[in-house]
Amino acid sequence: MFGLIIENEQSGRYRYYIQNADELKSGSMRSWLFNTLTVSNLMMESASIKDKILFDEIPDGEQYLPVILEALKKNQVLVMTYQSYWRDEANTFEVEPYCLKAFKQRWYLVCHNPYYDKMMIYALDRVHKLEPSGGTFTYPEDFNAADYFDDCFGIIADQSIDVETVKIKVSAGQANYLRSLTLHQTQKEIERNDEYSIFTVRLRPTFDFRQEILSQGCDIEVLEPKWFRDEMAEIAKNMWNKYEND
Repeated sequence: MFGLIIENEQSGRYRYYIQNADELKSGSMRSWLFNTLTVSNLMMESASIKDKILFDEIPDGEQYLPVILEALKKNQVLVMTYQSYWRDEANTFEVEPYCLKAFKQRWYLVCHNPYYDKMMIYALDRVHKLEPSGGTFTYPEDFNAADYFDDCFGIIADQSIDVETVKIKVSAGQANYLRSLTLHQTQKEIERNDEYSIFTVRLRPTFDFRQEILSQGCDIEVLEPKWFRDEMAEIAKNMWNKYEND
């Protein structure tokens, strides 16, 4: 199920070991499957205390996973009826699925939209209907899902935004959270004292990254690049304008 390799070391009391155990910690699909099954089994064994275990509600959309997974295996074109937050009505169109990505308790379908002839990303909880069209497409040999999102914080892969080194100043207390749950795989701590730490990440400062920084409140200050700092300052100013009369 997990592709784990059990080896025999030929000596000692505990002779068998998992040769590729590091893959369970690599953030791969194998790691996700293993952790999901582990948690699922634990929850089943703890049914007697289910009222003491709380979960966040997960938006709709998981019912489309079987159709999408089958399409990914066979390079099938899908017909999607989609309701964007920015449109008054749903639209139906064809897409060529490239990969699936989970982010902040939502599933997203990354695909090529033939009508616009560009990559598009759709949240499954906004899909009204999804089914195979009966046609197939040629999956591009040069597309790699991990590489596509390598320079991104979350789900927005806006190629028009350059990859930059973002430097942030974080309060000492909040820095502990960033050390245990990094913002990005490129995160580095370049300065640390009793009052604050300074971190750097190298990515595309997209909308979802900006929202993540804003969610940390005054515990995080953007230092560089200047345009991103100015943008955050303008947002902070607009927020203050909403409250200053109080």
